[in-house]
Amino acid sequence: MISSGQELFILESVESNKILSSVDSRRFLELGKTLISIPSFKGEETPVANYISKLLKDRGYHIEMQEVEPGRYQTIATLKGTGGGKSLMFNGHIDINPLAAGWERDPWSPTIEGDRLYGAGSRNMKGGVTAMIEAAEAIRCSGIKLNGDLIVACVVGELQGGEGTQYLCQNGPTADMAIVPEPFGANNIVTCHAGSAEMAIHTLGRARHMNRMEDSIDAIEKMIKVIKALKDIKFNVSPREDLPGLPRLNVGNIIGGVGRDYNRTEATYISDVCTIVIDVRFPPGGTADAIKADIVRALDQLGLDDPDLKYEIEMPPPKKYNCFTLIVEPFDLPKDEYILESVLNSYRSVTGHEPEGIGTVLPWSYSCDDTSKLHKAGIPCLLHGPAGGIHSSSIPDEYTVISDIDQVAKVLALSALDVCNLDA
Repeated sequence: MISSGQELFILESVESNKILSSVDSRRFLELGKTLISIPSFKGEETPVANYISKLLKDRGYHIEMQEVEPGRYQTIATLKGTGGGKSLMFNGHIDINPLAAGWERDPWSPTIEGDRLYGAGSRNMKGGVTAMIEAAEAIRCSGIKLNGDLIVACVVGELQGGEGTQYLCQNGPTADMAIVPEPFGANNIVTCHAGSAEMAIHTLGRARHMNRMEDSIDAIEKMIKVIKALKDIKFNVSPREDLPGLPRLNVGNIIGGVGRDYNRTEATYISDVCTIVIDVRFPPGGTADAIKADIVRALDQLGLDDPDLKYEIEMPPPKKYNCFTLIVEPFDLPKDEYILESVLNSYRSVTGHEPEGIGTVLPWSYSCDDTSKLHKAGIPCLLHGPAGGIHSSSIPDEYTVISDIDQVAKVLALSALDVCNLDA
């Protein structure tokens, strides 16, 4: 077993140098720009999946198009090994976040400015998807054959709690280890993140025309009380010194109206249904069920003081809210897992120094992602991907860092060379 970055460089110097020299910035920038130019919001990822499928099939990868839901596909591309080695998965999501108002650049026309590639979804996480595909391409173009399979999983629905990766873990192919290139920065290796319990909370009232509002129960008014109570909850979870901001709760959406479809055509009627969707982030050791129980206790207590306050909870929220449809459990990789040693060695070989952050890295460890589903399926994994951000506090144009894509692609490629040549 390789035990240090220097030994990795010496033992694999010829192959490593050949792979590193095969990373091509012109190639990965063309790929990144093309991925950005194809819209792929949640549930609309198939056009990107089709593009990646054709691109990598033409380059000799084994392609599996997985239909996660009717008409909704993700691409699993495998660079087949010669046999006898362990397998490694690069796992990146192709669904992107909604676009904030106020973009100055055309989000679908990618632009390069200095070390930044701007465009929709560039940060989360088409920069990371670009890096992992380029890592595989560097190996392929180098002519070096891996013993084990390298799986490039371009999955859907990470922004729904990991729908695509859950499907992948249940249906295969799986791998011995995995790396997820979320946008946490090329100089960070993240092995711990929060869990996420998303839920819809409904308050139920009595609709009346405003000329008879004395006989109504205003669901929106009741929800105001609920929101205040939620903000004051002290959750019964064991704190972690490395995650001082957890647990944390956010009210992300609110809607009210008449009936379960929230009819809002007449402001003359008092609302009888109001719904919020909340996200509670909690540390390893906690569970979504325990978080929900704390919320139920708080709202039941609220109801003792206000008998007209009636509520319902759905965890996770129904699909119609287009939020998380799966619970994301916390992730905390044991420090002795080989994938961490391998990525550390590869990072040192590429950069010549230690990472800035290893393990719990804030604020990124307050996030959650598909490592949760991979880890639960028995696949040791971690997070290492190119940084990104928004242009400024007033301009939400999203970007990924080009030099980070280059560095991450190199680290991922060397990690694949190492892991896939371990004895199976």
